[in-house]
This record gives sequence, C-alpha cells and structure tokens, in this order.
Amino acid sequence: MNSLQETHFQFEGQTGYYRGKVRDVYSFPDRLVMVASDRISAFDVVLPRPIPYKGQVLNQTAAHFLKATADIVPNWLLATPDPNVSVGLKCETYPVEMVVRGYLAGHAWRTYRSGLRTLCGVALPDGLNENDRLPEPIITPTTKAHEGHDEDISREEILAKGLVSEAEYGQLEAYALALFRRGTAMAAERGLILVDTKYEFGRYNGQVYLIDEVHTPDSSRYFYAEGYEARQQAGEAQKQLSKEFVREWLIANNFQGKEGQVVPEMTDEWITQISERYIELYETVTGQPFQRAQTDHILQRIETNIRQSLAVIY
Repeated sequence: MNSLQETHFQFEGQTGYYRGKVRDVYSFPDRLVMVASDRISAFDVVLPRPIPYKGQVLNQTAAHFLKATADIVPNWLLATPDPNVSVGLKCETYPVEMVVRGYLAGHAWRTYRSGLRTLCGVALPDGLNENDRLPEPIITPTTKAHEGHDEDISREEILAKGLVSEAEYGQLEAYALALFRRGTAMAAERGLILVDTKYEFGRYNGQVYLIDEVHTPDSSRYFYAEGYEARQQAGEAQKQLSKEFVREWLIANNFQGKEGQVVPEMTDEWITQISERYIELYETVTGQPFQRAQTDHILQRIETNIRQSLAVIY
C-alpha cells in the first residue's frame, strides 16, 4: 500500500514551511495549509514507517469534530480540499495544550502508580485504580514543544511565567471543558467513552480559536462503553479505541523514547494492523464508512488539490 511519508511543495505566495511530528504545514500571509501525513509518533518520537490511510483518518476525523463543535468556539478550518489536507486561518498559537482527562489512564495512571497524587497542580484522591472515572474532568496542561517532549505544567506555573494571561487562560479552560462535554456526548451516541483528549487554541483578530485536530485517535483516547463497568470490577484491561495499543507495543519492546533505546521492527503485518485499527476508529467514532482515497499518485493528487484551493482563495 502506498503511503504519505512527507511533502516538500512550493506554492506561490508561500511564506513558510514547518514539518511537525505528523503534519506538514505550509504558511501564507493569513492562511495555513496542513497536510496530514501517514507518519505516526509515540512518546514524541516519529516512528520509522508510515501507516497507510492514517493521515486521511486524522484529517477527516478532525474536520468532522471541528464542524460539530463550531457552535461552542470558532475554529480555524475553512476547507478540506483533499482527504489529507485542511486549509484554515493562520492563528497565533498559545504555547500550551489543554489536556482534559475524565478517567485515570495513560500518562495520568503511570504518574499516579508511581505514588504521586498531584498532576499538573491538580490533586487526585487516593484509592483509584487504572481507568477509573475521575470525580470530575480535570485539566492537565502541557507546554507545546516543537521538538522533543511536551512537558506537564500547572495552571499556576502558566500564569507565573506569563505564558497566557489569567483572563485568557480562564477562557481556554472553559472552552476545553465545554468541548470535552460535547465530545463525551458524541462518543456516548457511538457506544464509546471519551477518556481523555487535548485541545490547542490560537488567536485570530483578538479572538480565541480552536486549532489543529480535535477528538482524533492521535489526540484522544476512547473506551468501549459496553462492558466497561464489568471490566473495571474484574480488574481487567479496558477495550480501547486509540493509538495506546501502539504505545503498549513499544513499551513491551523496551522503547519509551528514551536516549539509547531503539524502535522495534515494524513488520508489514504490524503496519497493516495499525492501519486497520485507525480505519476502525474513524468508522466507530464518526458513524460514517471510510472511503479509501486513491494513493497511486498521492503526492500529485495532494499538490493538485492544494493548488486548486489556493487559486480560489487568492
């Protein structure tokens, strides 16, 4: 299967290019063009082999939820001219990501298991088990790193460092919790539990905008609702719909992104399995069938669609 590892286009009026862990971002005076590649990252490391259709899944899932939450907060998205491409407003990005957690899972559980009872300045009660529901959703922000690891940070540290003003931060918190409530309700309609997720925000013309991706498998964790309580009571692992299975595979093979560690071999069979899991997530979360885009000439297809979109805008 063909996949999209990276792009290096040059467009008229282009003012910049940035390669993120997963997306290639093309800047224009007041617009951004984001190409969702098939790269996959874990523990803030880009793994050596791309995953077919992963970029399409991310791009189309994000577009689905951006449209479904536009009544809560305005967002950056203007158009999706290609299955792997989003075009939107160029916002001034806030230097923090708003991570909302409704359950004790993933990084939060690993921190809790180590004996700590505070995460990003938020106190957690004793006696919790992995994947337990928290008394109420909590916000555990991280710094937004262009390279390397995002770092946990507290509300108090954000304000003390002047990363975001108190008034704006309160607005980001309110938006994040409202988006999480909407995401939780939409997940429940699909028989899912939204466990945790992250939101990124920016400013455009002095107003807060939701940017980047929303409720995708790269930014969110889902459990299947059916059987959740029984599995918790039995102390069993939850049935997940997220890329946590990739992290677990890496951990089992002694890789957590630490210096000196080597990414285990990604076989063709494993690549196909990851791809199918991403497609399953798209169909389960959105309730829509996944239409696999043509990938015979994927770079040519994407470049043509971007150029046509830019011709309309400019």
